[in-house]
Amino acid sequence: MIQYIFLFSRHGKCRLQHWYHAVPSKDKKRIYRDLVSLILSRKSRMCHFLEYKDMKVVYKRYASLFFCVGIDTNDNELIVLEIIHRYVDLLDKYFGSVCELDVIFNYEKAYYILDELVLGGEIQETSKKTVLKAIATQDREEEEELSGKSKTS
Repeated sequence: MIQYIFLFSRHGKCRLQHWYHAVPSKDKKRIYRDLVSLILSRKSRMCHFLEYKDMKVVYKRYASLFFCVGIDTNDNELIVLEIIHRYVDLLDKYFGSVCELDVIFNYEKAYYILDELVLGGEIQETSKKTVLKAIATQDREEEEELSGKSKTS
């Protein structure tokens, strides 16, 4: 089961953070700080799996963003790598070659796509088409709501 997902830049700046279990704020900051320093200090040819405390950490770098996922010790790391890749594919399809700025300025869409893919720490939907269709529906509803508000103003 997924415990948390982080997206951070090469400089350690947090771009997205989603926790699937209640963790005290102080512990969240410590975990994030520890993992960022561990991952950024590793060479690019090293394995993308770490053991951190009582869990495994799987990470992957795409362009200038690191995608980091904390999982239980008995979970399969390769499936988590596939989840990361699927998330990046969905972001690419939605934004058209996603970059760090897309995540910064459209963080609500990045969270929404993540929530369509992973829910409660478990993979929710494996079909990219279904996820993209749900996002398109949400975008249409948002546009309709905004155009309805502008007409009444």
